[in-house]
Amino acid sequence: MTTVSDKDMIVGRFAPSPTGPLHVGSLVAALGSYLVARNAGGQWLLRMEDLDLPRVVPGIADDMMATLEKLALHWDGEVLYQSRRTEHYRAAADELQRRGLAYACGCTRSEIAQIASAPHEEGLVYPGLCRDGLPPEKVERALRVKVYDEVISFDDGIMGRYSQHLTASCGDFVIHRADGPYAYHLAVVVDDAASGVNQVVRGADLLASTPRQIYLQRIFDFPTPAYFHLPLVTGPDGAKLSKRDNAVSLAAGRDLEQEGGRLLLAALRFLGQSPPPELQGAAPAEILEWGVAHLDICAIPRTPAPFLYP
Repeated sequence: MTTVSDKDMIVGRFAPSPTGPLHVGSLVAALGSYLVARNAGGQWLLRMEDLDLPRVVPGIADDMMATLEKLALHWDGEVLYQSRRTEHYRAAADELQRRGLAYACGCTRSEIAQIASAPHEEGLVYPGLCRDGLPPEKVERALRVKVYDEVISFDDGIMGRYSQHLTASCGDFVIHRADGPYAYHLAVVVDDAASGVNQVVRGADLLASTPRQIYLQRIFDFPTPAYFHLPLVTGPDGAKLSKRDNAVSLAAGRDLEQEGGRLLLAALRFLGQSPPPELQGAAPAEILEWGVAHLDICAIPRTPAPFLYP
């Protein structure tokens, strides 16, 4: 695992889930995280978020890495695989239980839906049915973290000030299901801290989940990274992007020797950057060198948009 001894060193990361080939949305996330980290003279790590093993497509992690290398998006250190770090997530969950900050929950989704108030953007708000102890007629279905009556706020490097009242937006949230993997929120907090990640650049679809991660960081006394949430890529009509039809990977048949530079230029423009005409036909490494040197974070838009590729 890559760790950092220099406290002043910026450490960013790209953390795809190998459930399908890289698509234009993940290309934007990879490029954005790379540029922001390298522009600050920092490291850029790669992590495979492959916790949900039944959804992982065999061979896709290797294809992702080969695709990134073809695009000259070279990472630092060894690749971290979440599927190999279960014991670390278990230790973190056990610590929360020992401290009385997490508890067993036996509620089904339908039971929660019958009692919960109107759904929030992140789903149903858990009404705390098992907070005072698991009823004798129920079996444990999940482990939940207790949240309290407080507002979590942070300044996003792109989206600006963001605040969320955890009790009202999600309630006590799940960090492990009895029949499944540890939850994303717990895993990324543990892994970012272990790898020394202090800069997180990712898609705006994860903006609303960030307060939960900051809450866990505070519980564990981990440092909170600087967050930058990139605008989402939509389809041409503004609808949700079809990932299957917008793959950019080698596995999808893309000839990145021919298309790699053009894809990077299109991703730069999506991110509000203005690469000069003379970069047309340039190799990926040259385009990235320009992007790192001329990055203007203030030019990155906040609103979703289509990915315009000639």
